[in-house]
Amino acid sequence: MTDLSPRHDWTRDEIAALYTQPLDTLMAQALSVKQANWPDGKVQKSQLLSIKTGGCAENCGYCSQSAHFDTGLEASKLMPLDEVVSAARRAKENGADRFCMGAAWRSLKDRDVPKVAAMIEAVKAEGLETCVTLGMLDDGQAETLKSAGLDYYNHNLDTSPEYYGNVVSTRTYDDRLETLGRAREAGLKLCCGGILGMGESRKDRIGLIHELSKLTPHPESVPVNMLVPIEGTPLGDSPAISVIEMARAIAVCRIVFPKSWVRLSAGREGMTDEGQALCLLAGANSIFVGDRLLTTDNPEMDEDAALMGKMGMEATPREDMESPAKRTTLIGA
Repeated sequence: MTDLSPRHDWTRDEIAALYTQPLDTLMAQALSVKQANWPDGKVQKSQLLSIKTGGCAENCGYCSQSAHFDTGLEASKLMPLDEVVSAARRAKENGADRFCMGAAWRSLKDRDVPKVAAMIEAVKAEGLETCVTLGMLDDGQAETLKSAGLDYYNHNLDTSPEYYGNVVSTRTYDDRLETLGRAREAGLKLCCGGILGMGESRKDRIGLIHELSKLTPHPESVPVNMLVPIEGTPLGDSPAISVIEMARAIAVCRIVFPKSWVRLSAGREGMTDEGQALCLLAGANSIFVGDRLLTTDNPEMDEDAALMGKMGMEATPREDMESPAKRTTLIGA
């Protein structure tokens, strides 16, 4: 019997050995881990809303919302509460049971905490799981968000520590880890992953997964994004990453994070049905739906329904997918 409990002692060499296996071997291993921990044929739907767009002081080289780059994006103020609630209700009507809210801030300011807390409380009242991404957190802020009903805090590591300086210079890797620590100390679940296709090497993708594996406990949610090139950003001309490479990364994440959600996030709009299917078969068990992911396009709802139909899969509430009866820590070797 092979113990599939989460490990926190993965080495880079071990993860590299997984990553570079023949694809069929890697996929088979990832599928075995997924079947031991998650129900077959089920996918959770999440939806992401930009509650404050543009004008961000960070210089993340992939982001259209940075004030450092001319991307043609018009900055906006924080959305009114009623508009956020309306968007959450539409998301729920369309089958999403997880609602994420993102604001283009370097860090959450104390003056905005009550407004964001009100949004979280209202969305939670609609019966949706809540997640926010608001930049860096100061002392006490995470606790306030938790009290309002927040389930997850999203703060991606983006890439490996070695490649990070090629992506952003206005905050450090340690800044990101500090915010993750504050969210965790407040009792929040973590949504933390990265972006592939920013010009990084496979070694950097392995390094990202290794850094995530060292977080204790592991992030409950690991989003894997494919870069959506934005004209006017420093990384807008990055060479495209293959869907097969995306599937490799997802499969390794499924093995390394057996109990975590692995979310097929940005980049689906540029994939074929076959490419998306490969990523789901590799171990992803959640997708983002709706026509927008913050400021980039996403497949339409009817396209997602058609894909799920072709694959014989169905959107399923998180409670059913997370049910202990559906999970086990052991699988036959």
